[in-house]
Amino acid sequence: MQADFALRRPVASGQPIVYWRLGSIAEQRYDVADQPMKGEMDPFFFLTKHKNFIPHEYPCRTEFVAERRGKRPQITAEFSAARIWLPFASPRVDLSGFWFRPTVLGSWAETIIEAASAGEALLRLRTCGGAILFANGAEGGWMAPYGRNLESAEDFRIALKAGRNTIRIWFDDLAERDARYYFQLDYLSGPAISIALPIEVEGGVANAMEAALDDMHFERPAYDGGEVALVTGVALPRDAKVAIEIEGDFMSIEAPVRFGLDLPKGQTRLPIADTEQLPADFRHFKVTLTVGDYSASRVFGVEICHARRQGDAPATIAARIDEALGEVAGHAEADTVRALARLAIGQAGAETDAMISGALPAIEDCHDCADFILVPLLWCRGVYGDRLAADLRGRVDKAILGYRYWMDEPGNDVQWYFSENHALLFHTAAYIAGGLLPDARFVRSSRLGREQSAVGAARVRAWLYHFEAWEMAEFNSAPYFPIDLKGLCALYALAPDKDIAERAGKAIIRLLEIVARSAHHGMLTGAQGRSYEHTLRAARSLELSGICRMVWGKGNYGMRFHALPQLALCLRDHGLSVPAELAPIASLADDTAWEWAFAQGQDRFARLYHHKTRNHAMGSAAGYRWNQWGYQETVIHARLGNNADAQIWINHPGEVLQSGYGRPSYWGGSGTLPRVHQYRDLAVVSFACSDEQPDFTHAWFPASAFDAAQVDGRRAFAQSGNAFAMLKTDVPLTQIKGGQTAGNELRAAGRKTIWVVRLGDKNADLPALDAWVTAFADMSVRPGAEGELIVEDPEYGTVRFLADAKVVAEGRILNPADWTVRGEATRMQRRE
Repeated sequence: MQADFALRRPVASGQPIVYWRLGSIAEQRYDVADQPMKGEMDPFFFLTKHKNFIPHEYPCRTEFVAERRGKRPQITAEFSAARIWLPFASPRVDLSGFWFRPTVLGSWAETIIEAASAGEALLRLRTCGGAILFANGAEGGWMAPYGRNLESAEDFRIALKAGRNTIRIWFDDLAERDARYYFQLDYLSGPAISIALPIEVEGGVANAMEAALDDMHFERPAYDGGEVALVTGVALPRDAKVAIEIEGDFMSIEAPVRFGLDLPKGQTRLPIADTEQLPADFRHFKVTLTVGDYSASRVFGVEICHARRQGDAPATIAARIDEALGEVAGHAEADTVRALARLAIGQAGAETDAMISGALPAIEDCHDCADFILVPLLWCRGVYGDRLAADLRGRVDKAILGYRYWMDEPGNDVQWYFSENHALLFHTAAYIAGGLLPDARFVRSSRLGREQSAVGAARVRAWLYHFEAWEMAEFNSAPYFPIDLKGLCALYALAPDKDIAERAGKAIIRLLEIVARSAHHGMLTGAQGRSYEHTLRAARSLELSGICRMVWGKGNYGMRFHALPQLALCLRDHGLSVPAELAPIASLADDTAWEWAFAQGQDRFARLYHHKTRNHAMGSAAGYRWNQWGYQETVIHARLGNNADAQIWINHPGEVLQSGYGRPSYWGGSGTLPRVHQYRDLAVVSFACSDEQPDFTHAWFPASAFDAAQVDGRRAFAQSGNAFAMLKTDVPLTQIKGGQTAGNELRAAGRKTIWVVRLGDKNADLPALDAWVTAFADMSVRPGAEGELIVEDPEYGTVRFLADAKVVAEGRILNPADWTVRGEATRMQRRE
């Protein structure tokens, strides 16, 4: 019998067509004339008014839209198949990513469908950019909405012939920073069809390769030592070559690490390398299986932490400062932050100069996030400039003078000016750069350095005023504490004006206080205004963990740093002192329980609640944008015991694609934000999700990270150290046992689901998980009058969660409307 070299899949009416051959992405830089922009820092930019659409528009988008919206897209490349797109449950062909300059993207996709009979088919095409649909070489229509990261849909009718039909789509868009670059083609009605995509290997082998990748996952939720390996429940019928490409997140500048391995037929475990041989931080592993001339790929994510090499933190703050500077100097990504650490410990020379030289093109070309690179570069230039090679110093000065410091200066970049953290760095850079070169002319503003510095100083003071009133717009956000600290530390150490330096110092201490109150043994635990999968899952290697290690002795280091060496230098060289009373709060060692209620963001738009003991912690956002489309907010987060990986959060995925670039993504943020209430160790999370979004909610529940875990129907229980946890839903829970999140994910089907979360401490009455389960397993939520949700709690009694976000329990009323930016920390009685 002749082998069938095709991927064959049925397609029912109403389903998306999800198997395609893709061409390479054609990229072309899109520059417009330099011009200033109007606007200012927007502390509400991610509080989206329409779905998750961000309204700020750059001149490049304005010109691009004027040129192309409503007009047939421009095809700029011939079709040449480069790879196969396998869906892994995603309805879209999704090539989303991050581009640091305005870039026009264009790609071809092709599939083959077999129709049982001739007839007209109705298709629905969805995309954010533009697209042209072809059927059997004839153009079936086009669409060109070009809404930045905002999906549009149009219906098209095409003629199908009986048998084989070739469908092609050209899709394009303008990428500005984060770009949702995808299309989805739904088969609404027409003749019965199936996919019949020609491939270079027998269909049965290709099916096994796809199934193996679909079931593949890491053996552990994170690695702090030992062998890193992937496993799958599907053995291949043929020997395969495996290519593994390991990259960081979109901000990483490190070259990918590559491995070439063999996967013999029948083998289901793929060992990669020892943890210490791999770069630290959350890493994406692109795994490509090849049999003959056919290849199939999927991306897997996991945290790598060199905790065993790092060991326990030194006992004294002075020793920990030295350790932190040495860690960054010796192990960080090769950027200006690492260069600063090296200069600060006497490691000037060619290697350090090369790190600075390698960072300059992004500054010279005004790439997005170049402000992250520039601020530590200014520290290097201002404090250690005499240790740089003379020619490099001249190039640094030229880059400083040519940079665009704010949107009112002319330029054609897509630097993100609107968020609080970027605004601080732009203004700090202008202030310090102008002071460094007071008599030189800054190219874009045409100001002398002293004038540029004065403008920057005024803006810094305005930023500080806003911060002192409202604090973090991107509330309590683990990836953005270090960005704010980067700017504030530079101001504290380098500001010529005493008032700015003093205010920056107070702001640093305030941020550290917030971290201390929200941390659990060196790990931030709580609701966050903006989060990413790579910051939620990377508990130990996240920079805040390194900051906690240096300041309070608990935590670990990764490879990506923004503020650690700057904070270290503020402590070592500039007299900054962290209040001693924060140490026992950051890492509780006694039987104290703390309740921490505060607000962040202009007009206190985020009201935050946190409760912790030495055994566990949980934080949430109270009354926050219930049932609205979300962006990157994580609104409930918990941690158990002393194992950094024993953490839980619950969200509604913004997309089904895993390891994607969505905002919100699969784990980072919520497609629709839930109604959340918390009282001490009890929380209720109620979802009413949009019909346009995925039809399940889920929890990160890494069973292997707990000392004990069990899932039973609608309940899941866990123990880590002396802490217990229960998750309970009003629909059955599914424990995911295969694929990227095998062993780490619980799902609840449907868009309307209520989750109950209950944490607890091991004590004399409840010494083991089974006893605790017996005590708390019957808890449930019942509706009350006027939208109340009521829980009968074995410890707290009747807990009433009101529709206006108030909580009534134990003779107390918690009213988020009363919570202040300064916040109130309350020492609570613990049950003995």
